[in-house]
Amino acid sequence: MARALMRRESLAGPAGRIECVIESPAGVARGLALVAHPHPLYGGTLENKVVQALARAFVELGYQALRPNFRGVGASEGAYDEGRGEVDDLAAVLEHARGELGGLPLALAGFSFGAVMQARLAARANPERLVLVGLAVNHFDAPAVPPDTLLVHGELDETVPLQQVLDWARPQDLPVILVPGADHFFHRRLHVLRGIVQHNWRTR
Repeated sequence: MARALMRRESLAGPAGRIECVIESPAGVARGLALVAHPHPLYGGTLENKVVQALARAFVELGYQALRPNFRGVGASEGAYDEGRGEVDDLAAVLEHARGELGGLPLALAGFSFGAVMQARLAARANPERLVLVGLAVNHFDAPAVPPDTLLVHGELDETVPLQQVLDWARPQDLPVILVPGADHFFHRRLHVLRGIVQHNWRTR
């Protein structure tokens, strides 16, 4: 059986070059998945295990998955911009991907800080679906999201208290998928997270 391909590229961004890992499925991609990592000032990178798990879930679904480093992280140029320029970074990577692959269905996924950035990007990117994991609503403002958004949280998350995520989701009537026994980083629960994405996915 053919294996997925992975490559690392340096893409043009608003603050300089953006380091990005691109994973392509075996065969022709049926969609694009842009995956955003946690907070740049607290160790968040494209190598984060949750981010890798999300990307892998989408590659197995037949999507090309892109994992960029935000500005100032790894080989990405620029400096942390408190969640403003980071959305522009994601938009630049998305523009590059769409230039290569055209108008394929788009999935936006993010973890913690990255989830907030993707919620912000979704308002202008019109994704097929949005996946938000460990959404850091206790540190950053996140806009309302589409009703079919997958919002996943760990039962034992001490970084982002579950109650605050529920308070954010309640006015939207947005369900929260709770993973029993999972902490913020989904230690020993990454396989559950991948399964949630894959079992709940649908095309439009």
